[in-house]
Amino acid sequence: MKLYSKLFFVAMGCAAWAGCSDMDNMDSEGFRITDDQIENTKEQIPSRVESSLIGMYHYMGTQYAGAPASERDDDFGYPTACISQDLNGADMVCDNSGYNWFTVSSDYSDRNETYANPQLRYSYFYNQLKLANDILASIDPNTEDETMKQYIGEAKAVRAFDYLCLAPYFQFNYASSKDKPCVPLVTETTTTEDSRNNPRATVEQIYTQILTDLTDAISKLENYDRKGDKTRIDQQVAYGLRARAYLYMGKYAEAAADAAKALEGYIPYSREEVSTPAFYSINDHNWIWGISITASDVTKNGGNPSWPSHLGSFSGSAYAAAVGVYKRINTLLYDQIPDTDIRKQWWVDENLHSDLLDGLTWGKASGQDIPAYTITDVKMAFVPYTNVKFGMKSGIGSATNDCDWCIMRAEEMLLIEAEGLAMSQQEAQAKHKLEDFVQNYRDRNYVCTATSKEDLQNEIWKQRRIELWGEGFAMADIMRLNKPVVRFHGTDTENWPDAFCFNVEANDPYLLLRIPQKESNNNSGIENNTGGNKPVSLQNPNLRDGVTD
Repeated sequence: MKLYSKLFFVAMGCAAWAGCSDMDNMDSEGFRITDDQIENTKEQIPSRVESSLIGMYHYMGTQYAGAPASERDDDFGYPTACISQDLNGADMVCDNSGYNWFTVSSDYSDRNETYANPQLRYSYFYNQLKLANDILASIDPNTEDETMKQYIGEAKAVRAFDYLCLAPYFQFNYASSKDKPCVPLVTETTTTEDSRNNPRATVEQIYTQILTDLTDAISKLENYDRKGDKTRIDQQVAYGLRARAYLYMGKYAEAAADAAKALEGYIPYSREEVSTPAFYSINDHNWIWGISITASDVTKNGGNPSWPSHLGSFSGSAYAAAVGVYKRINTLLYDQIPDTDIRKQWWVDENLHSDLLDGLTWGKASGQDIPAYTITDVKMAFVPYTNVKFGMKSGIGSATNDCDWCIMRAEEMLLIEAEGLAMSQQEAQAKHKLEDFVQNYRDRNYVCTATSKEDLQNEIWKQRRIELWGEGFAMADIMRLNKPVVRFHGTDTENWPDAFCFNVEANDPYLLLRIPQKESNNNSGIENNTGGNKPVSLQNPNLRDGVTD
């Protein structure tokens, strides 16, 4: 059967599942790696705790890791959550198509507690929390063994990471909502009986747990050398996670200090390195933490459940290329990027041109012929503003979607440090750090013209939106900064499908994700988020966000 036909039948399954309400039949949140996988790992690694740690990290990029009742092609671990969150935002556009597994994120149907996509994004992190908690429960917390202390540090840091991936989406920012309900708090001391009536902890309680875990992790990882294995958390990764937490909390001086520690020894991609499709190798010098994905990790359904299939534009076995559901940039943001900035080439322009394509070959096409080039059942022509940011580990046009996923890189830490400085009465230092980064690595002609700390924060947010596009930070930034979602201005709606063309005011209750019905069914303490209405086409045309105005 040809790929197109395969994708047709899978897409029909996607459409049927998009509104699935059969949540009572879903597995409860917990350890979803199979017994066979556990035993296979244990045979290879003598230490039981070590094998559990390996499983905990490997889970982050596992296909069909959190599918509620069946295998879904939008279920491929942490990158699923990242793509969903960016499609909730203002800067990533995709067609409204039966082949688009992430339609619910673009039209905000994912606020429905019975839908599968938000169930995946919730269950994934609680499943990994369970892995971390099991490790912590198996080790004496007062151990003096250096290896055991390291394991505690890694598990606590992963638990903090999971809560950082949940907290921004289920309640508004820390400054305004620290006493309001966020998500249930589950630790190694939480019993099965506790979980049956476990009300949502407050935002403050969740962040207290995050900071407690990361501070202990930083201490316990003091002497840990991961020996180049960037899939593991070391002390610098823990500092980076705490920098994120402080940023989300509005504790800016602390965020800047921790980001600087996380950054030590790392430098950004050079301008030359991002002058070709990149962002796919954990071995890149600027990656601080990532997920290693090999060919053997992406074997199911031809590799379609993988991030290159949905987000990338160069895979020879993919939804994006095969049926044209390319992820592209909103022109509101694209128009803010100067022509001298190499990042403008991370997307083809209205004429399908990008300098990043020079020197590349896909099948019979090379260079600027690639966008219009078609291969039956494999590649459709690019559309204006299609992203070419993400390359392929196995080469352009490869059918092996074995691309690694970046969780933390030097550029993010630089921008956290700059924002932290800007918002803690150190505007001059922040401006210098921002200009130094952009001028040396992205745009030699860049000058920061911000005249107040608020303007500087917006400028840094703009740089984050450009630099980190597609990497999962869009909605967390919108929520922590108390910004509206601005996708279009006035009557300029050409870049968006009608169903996705709307703006949402800051603090609209509909921005908050809902706790999935499975959790509510099993946990009598849950009171769900309510309020607001699903956005409708062309609503709030006069909203502005301070960046794309």
